[in-house]
Amino acid sequence: MNKKLSITILAFTILVGGYFYLSQKQVFDFSGQSSGEKTSGGIVNEALAARFDYLSKNGNSSCSGGFKDSITNMPDDARLQGSCCSPMSMHRYSEQVEGLKKFKSIASQNIAEIPDDPYSVEAKLAKQLMSYYDMGLTPEEQKAYDYAMQNSSEKGPCCCKCWRWYVYGGLGKLLIQKYHFTGEQVTEVWNLSDGCGGPGDHVQHS
Repeated sequence: MNKKLSITILAFTILVGGYFYLSQKQVFDFSGQSSGEKTSGGIVNEALAARFDYLSKNGNSSCSGGFKDSITNMPDDARLQGSCCSPMSMHRYSEQVEGLKKFKSIASQNIAEIPDDPYSVEAKLAKQLMSYYDMGLTPEEQKAYDYAMQNSSEKGPCCCKCWRWYVYGGLGKLLIQKYHFTGEQVTEVWNLSDGCGGPGDHVQHS
């Protein structure tokens, strides 16, 4: 093997090795968490990581009753952002956003009322969903709602009766009455829409 051929082979080997090294290198978001980290939903993309970084640092959400009342005075294009209780978890956040996608379109129905992101809810939609909270249900529909109340992680739409309780409670009733969701489906939507922050379930308090 002549010297020129050896140099060519060596250069090719270095190029191939460099490609595979760079393709496997992880990219980190501003929170210090890898945006290439694998989760149960797949690879966390950079856009989702950037949104997480923003929402985890720029929240305006509160559990107080006064905050719930103030939503009615918010501009329709304002957003209720961030977690209410604990710091957001990137792993859990990506699971929630990905998990909610399957409920946006069921049986060829586009269900626009389900918020895409439990940590960034448009004020206009929040007002609309809260208006459904006092919606009357048939006995059969009430059974589905009661099932979700008993079996969701928070034993209700949220861990306390804050704005999320009424927004997602209204959503649950709408999904049952308009889209014929089962109690099991509402339970899963509520679990995926938990906005308390942290990695998982929380304890309900009054």
